[in-house]
Amino acid sequence: MAKSFAGRLADVVREPVITEKATRGMDRNQYTFAVDPRAAKPDIKAAIEQMFDVKVIGVSTMNPPRRKRRVGRFSGERAQVKKAVVRLAEGDAIQLFPESS
Repeated sequence: MAKSFAGRLADVVREPVITEKATRGMDRNQYTFAVDPRAAKPDIKAAIEQMFDVKVIGVSTMNPPRRKRRVGRFSGERAQVKKAVVRLAEGDAIQLFPESS
């Protein structure tokens, strides 16, 4: 466990990624989350297990390159984004969409 996230694992996971590809992964028990760029795989695993009360069997992370953005004559870069694909044990699931009645 990294020292930077000890005791505050809720800050590791920012939001679930809801795209067509991420939604297809839910059928295979894989969930995609945007996470803090400084988070390590053990931090992500512990945070998901603690927040959703599930058993994580694998974590894959990706750090895509930053995109350049331009507004008028000002140029800069978008914020750094790190994505984590979390694979859950059989029988576990995360309810991302609330049930409608």
